[in-house]
Amino acid sequence: MTIGAILHGRTGAVIAARKDDSVRAVVDLLAQHRIGAVPVVEDEAIVGIFSERDMVRLISSYGPDALDRSLDEVMTQSPVTCDSRMAVIGALSLMTQKRIRHLPVVDDGRLVGFVSIGDLVKYRIDHIEAEAAAMRDYIAS
Repeated sequence: MTIGAILHGRTGAVIAARKDDSVRAVVDLLAQHRIGAVPVVEDEAIVGIFSERDMVRLISSYGPDALDRSLDEVMTQSPVTCDSRMAVIGALSLMTQKRIRHLPVVDDGRLVGFVSIGDLVKYRIDHIEAEAAAMRDYIAS
């Protein structure tokens, strides 16, 4: 099971931001799509990530003025990434070790997907349940 298998069933582009976007615009984007983070891209390459955690840190430091800053000033730069060939269990381990909840998927320097820890846990649970059902069916027959 690879990250690519999770991405395979998805349609549409990755919801992303640009580094010159305002924090206010990106917060609206997060709320509109009901997501917790966005990759920040430039020319199809990831240059950062902006998450709810970043927003909490900003509000604590700058108050309401944080909303008027650009992502370039406040995003997490050089985010941890994986490629689509990485095993799901390896990605889960990486996210646990780094204490992160979102993982940009980069192939050949280009952002090709974005997964959350919830996506990976759901995929693992679905896979385990399917295996258990198949085993029950095998035993019953």
